[in-house]
Amino acid sequence: MRTARDRILHAISFEIIGLALVTPLGAWAFGLPMHDIGVVGIVGATVATLWNYAYNLLFDHAMLRLVGTVRKTLPARVLHTVLFEAGLLAILLPFIAWYLGVTLVQAFLMDVSFALFYLVYAFVFNWAFDLAFPVPSSPPSP
Repeated sequence: MRTARDRILHAISFEIIGLALVTPLGAWAFGLPMHDIGVVGIVGATVATLWNYAYNLLFDHAMLRLVGTVRKTLPARVLHTVLFEAGLLAILLPFIAWYLGVTLVQAFLMDVSFALFYLVYAFVFNWAFDLAFPVPSSPPSP
């Protein structure tokens, strides 16, 4: 399993890189001021960072219990990413509608667009992170 330090490095680097990509892309795609998308992005990144840490910890414990390892196969990576994004979508939807002053349907479409971006981004980022920082073969010493 990963250490707390690994999980924090993962969560923070994921959000910083994601925010740098999604803010200008979102402002362009939705025709909104970059600062509005930036606020949504920063709030979303903050919520996602907390969710990322908790979700990955829970997912790894579930994998360890169900399959005996935290090494993810391709199907496990897909499931991991889809469940993460579905949970985050449910958490952020009310905020997006309120802050941008849009209907829940419009907020849902925006949130789905962000989620689709992050779905691909999360898959690529997590795979690259695992390659750059492999999961230790044995548990870390205390």
